[in-house]
Amino acid sequence: MTKFQGSPVDLYTRINRLRLDRLPTDNRVWIILVRATFSFRNLGRSVWAFVLPVMLISPVTTVGQVLDDIDFSFSIETRAHVRDSEGNDFPINFPTNAALKTVDPGTNLEISTVTLRSDIDYKDLLRLRLRVQLIDLYDRNSTSDDSKIDVDEYSLRIGTEVPAGETPVNDARNIYLKLGKFGKFERQRDRHLESYGLVSTAFNRFEDLGLEIGFDISPHVYVKGSLTSGNPLFIRDPNALAGDNGTSDFLRKRDPKLNNGVVILYDAEVENLQFDHEFAEIGLGLGVRFVNPEATRYLDFLLFAYERDLKREAKLFGTLYGGDLDVLDAPGPNTFQDGEVVLNGLTGDYKREYGASLWIYLDDFAVFGQFVQQDVGGLDREGWEVEVSRKYFMPETLSIRGVPILISITPVIRYSIIDPDFTGPGDFPAPSTFWEWEKVDIGVKFGIMRGLDVTVEYAFNEFVRSGRDEENNEWLTTLRWRYGF
Repeated sequence: MTKFQGSPVDLYTRINRLRLDRLPTDNRVWIILVRATFSFRNLGRSVWAFVLPVMLISPVTTVGQVLDDIDFSFSIETRAHVRDSEGNDFPINFPTNAALKTVDPGTNLEISTVTLRSDIDYKDLLRLRLRVQLIDLYDRNSTSDDSKIDVDEYSLRIGTEVPAGETPVNDARNIYLKLGKFGKFERQRDRHLESYGLVSTAFNRFEDLGLEIGFDISPHVYVKGSLTSGNPLFIRDPNALAGDNGTSDFLRKRDPKLNNGVVILYDAEVENLQFDHEFAEIGLGLGVRFVNPEATRYLDFLLFAYERDLKREAKLFGTLYGGDLDVLDAPGPNTFQDGEVVLNGLTGDYKREYGASLWIYLDDFAVFGQFVQQDVGGLDREGWEVEVSRKYFMPETLSIRGVPILISITPVIRYSIIDPDFTGPGDFPAPSTFWEWEKVDIGVKFGIMRGLDVTVEYAFNEFVRSGRDEENNEWLTTLRWRYGF
């Protein structure tokens, strides 16, 4: 065995360049864990200059007092589903005799994820968070070949954060810095359905890697900013399963286990745990919030904007296709030459978006809305999404020997659209990215007991193909179990 010569940084660089989609599954697990370990190590070095002053100015004189102020929490959560997907087949012009097909039609019983989460908190000043998903079925893209273990979140927060859409506990003017991998500040956090709307899928479903800072100008006005790697632009089906695109079986024209799906453009998962400063994305947010003294009625309105440069080809795990400009490069005469892209209006290598998010809480009634306008190198599209829910608590008489059998019922309805203002050539392999989409999700969540609930939902997924209304609908029933301490 040849002994490795070089620094830990050199070792990390070599590990980070490995293509997980070309490794056996067992080896992928170890590579992911090593990447996360090195990332935490580098993260710790970069933030120690901030952590040390905070610890020094804290009014603590003994080790016992320090330990008393540190809170540790751990939880495990799993989701099991019965999914029933309509079988559809929409012919396309390229490649010959090809079609966009429902990823996995019919009725299926499956476990989508086992999630491990751990938080370490020091007062309101520091939080270290790690969240790992096993199986990760509904996030994987491609569904067959992508990694089955994913470090969804690992972050260190310094200071006190009031996330957009959450109620502040006091009128203090908070400030915080967050580093690592974490969710975007404009996305919906208190999700009531297991599925996602079109806007949530396309623009902010996944976490990004980098840093975020936020502070309160006043008790009602706050500012947020971020500098991150940027989620690569790719394609997926907006239903539960993303689909198989660019897998070895698909490209070799073997009979694949899963189909390619009816896809839209979306911001995919950041799988490289090393910050990419060359194509970094800048994000800004300005929000206002109002809350009543009892904290039962609350309004939060946030304006946000992002901008970054697109890569010629963003490397992705589980697929031989590339993201960013590569996914927009059609076959035939539409190619990337001399630094210019020619694809029905695609003239640049930038990605910009702006929008607004709205949270309204009136006791047990909740509304979330979001608008996004996106410009990908001259290709414009916009999306709208609104979700309304109402939680009804059941009487204590619904119990057996004092044990509740039904705690709450929450009906939910969500409406979302994506309207692209561009088209593609007839031989483009994913014409559904240019279609007008409309999705209505209707569901009910049943709170059985603490840590156990069942959600039943149906997705009316409609789009306009060659002037005709088509649909690709899906039932999804989810049993969610969570245990934590």
